[in-house]
Amino acid sequence: MQQTRLESLIEVCLGTAIGFTISYSAGPLMYAYLDIPYSHTSNFVITCGFTVLSIARGYLVRRFFNNGLHALAKKIANRLTGEIS
Repeated sequence: MQQTRLESLIEVCLGTAIGFTISYSAGPLMYAYLDIPYSHTSNFVITCGFTVLSIARGYLVRRFFNNGLHALAKKIANRLTGEIS
């Protein structure tokens, strides 16, 4: 069953919101580990930037597969694994 564009966007946004929460929460630990000065503002801006990229990536990949190109992806996967379709 194919998703509509809106359903794809909603799915990607939900998954990305979960990722945003994890990333934003882990930010202070990463800054401390890398010995980088921490601020809530810089953590928020960096997390937002990567979130926008993540939504775009997820949406484009989802649409790629929903546009019937999953057959091409399957053919490539079969070649890589040595399976015959």
